[in-house]
Amino acid sequence: MYQYDDYDHQMLADRVSQFRDQTDRYLKGKISNAEFLPLRLQNGLYIQRLAPMLRIAIPYGLLSSKQIRKLAFIARHYDKGYGHFTTRQNIQFNWLELEDVPDILAHLAEVEMHAIQTSGNCIRNTTTDQFAGVAVEELEDSRAYCELIRQWSTFHPEFAYLPRKFKIAVCGTKDDQAATQLHDIGVYLVKNQSEEVGFKILAGGGLGRTPVIGQEVFEFIEKKHLLTALEAILRVYNRHGRRDNKYKARIKILIKETGIEKFREQVHAEWQKIKNGPQSLIEKEIDRCKSFFVDPPYFDKEDNPGVLIEALQSNILFSSWHEQNVRPHKKSGYAIVTICLKETGIAPGDITDNQLEYIADLADEFSFGEVRVTHHQNLVFADVEQSKLFKLWQNLN
Repeated sequence: MYQYDDYDHQMLADRVSQFRDQTDRYLKGKISNAEFLPLRLQNGLYIQRLAPMLRIAIPYGLLSSKQIRKLAFIARHYDKGYGHFTTRQNIQFNWLELEDVPDILAHLAEVEMHAIQTSGNCIRNTTTDQFAGVAVEELEDSRAYCELIRQWSTFHPEFAYLPRKFKIAVCGTKDDQAATQLHDIGVYLVKNQSEEVGFKILAGGGLGRTPVIGQEVFEFIEKKHLLTALEAILRVYNRHGRRDNKYKARIKILIKETGIEKFREQVHAEWQKIKNGPQSLIEKEIDRCKSFFVDPPYFDKEDNPGVLIEALQSNILFSSWHEQNVRPHKKSGYAIVTICLKETGIAPGDITDNQLEYIADLADEFSFGEVRVTHHQNLVFADVEQSKLFKLWQNLN
């Protein structure tokens, strides 16, 4: 996963200090509600009916066990002992005290986490397939491109106040585990007729009160043009999207009113101005981001070891769980495991502080200390040895 450098750490420290001062002034009555509104939204903070809610970014749904333990700490000390994983791979805490939020953000910064751009009319957390990097049928690992988009979109001065919130998803497989067609921009890794890997880009997808499937804006672009293509789409949206009615301000409404052909023409005209500009990606930059998503130190293992076959044949409950929760892995001898957060009587995605700590312990033992969050509000251990699946199942029960 991406590792922060000195600049990233300093940026987060400055951001926390700034918001601490803003919150203090608001609580002392020196800042009005209207003035505080954009400041808190830029830091993921909602003021709801009963208590403030903080949404924390989990870029492309990837967490380390260290980060999970920090989330458990926050749930225990600042919330009511639980958090809530969302359909866009983030986590929310719903019962906070406003005066505690700067301290919470400081705790998050210690483990390279934040709540920047998780709310407000800006580019939100970029999401992807929860099986990215380990799926058998994957064309290419999408996480490096999500990271490139994250770095490009964070604090982008032109897109800090869009007509409405804006969501991007990237997918490298045909089965579209990222629900890419249902995002404001959907990015697919594809091959052209020359077998060159690039991107197909859709725009205008979404759910809510007006569910729409995204429509094609770029049939194929080279990798170097990824950010300039996204920039062109967002510029057209920022220029022409409605700001008089928030219910009609999403890009899907703009495309419906404009027509996809005219919208596509506007985007391509804008793109021609910037496609070879300074935001064009060079191979060195792509490789830099790819270097954060290398394979863990796998052992050489065979598929379907005897201990697994024996457990499947002798335990019907384990066999049923295996059928529903285990997927093939690109590496022989390993499997992908989905951990369900859909307990009867509990809201989907809710997880307690103790469960978070237990998941972190299991991740260290069974999946190289990493956990992924899914769009279905479940968790994934992406790198489990097949010979240890029965033991993992026993620990989960």
